[in-house]
Amino acid sequence: MTVAPHIFPVRVYWEDTDGSGIVYHASYLRFAERARTEVLRAAGFEQWSMLAETGIAFAVRHCAIDFRRSARLDDQLAVETRVTSIGGASLEMSQAIRRDGDDIVTLLLKLACITRDGRAARMPPRLREVFNAIKGQTASHAA
Repeated sequence: MTVAPHIFPVRVYWEDTDGSGIVYHASYLRFAERARTEVLRAAGFEQWSMLAETGIAFAVRHCAIDFRRSARLDDQLAVETRVTSIGGASLEMSQAIRRDGDDIVTLLLKLACITRDGRAARMPPRLREVFNAIKGQTASHAA
C-alpha cells in the first residue's frame, strides 16, 4: 500500500479546456475522480474487482468544490487525496488540485458505499482496514 496522502499527476490537454486554453470547470471533477480511483488501486482494490468481489461501490453523495485559480493547457497538475473520516457506510475525503504547490481547486467529498442496485451498505471490514491505514498515514504526515 502506498503512503498517504496520495499524489496523482495530471497533464492538462486540449480536451480538458473550454476552447480558450483554460480548464473547463467539470474537468477538475474528472481529475479528482481519477485520483480517487488510483487511491483505491494503490491500496489493492480495483473498482471493478471490488464490485465483483464485495458487491460494493462508492458513489459521491456530497461534493463541495472551491475554484481558486485557473489551470491552463499543458499545465502539469498534482491531485492530492486524503481520507479524513470513515463512517459505517461512508467515507470522507479532501482533495487539492495543485500547480507548482499552489492550490488551484479544493474539494471536500462524502462518498457512500452502495450495492449494485444503489442501496446504502456497510463498508466491508477489509476495505475499512485499508482506509483506516490510509487515514492514519495521512494523520502522521500532517503532523
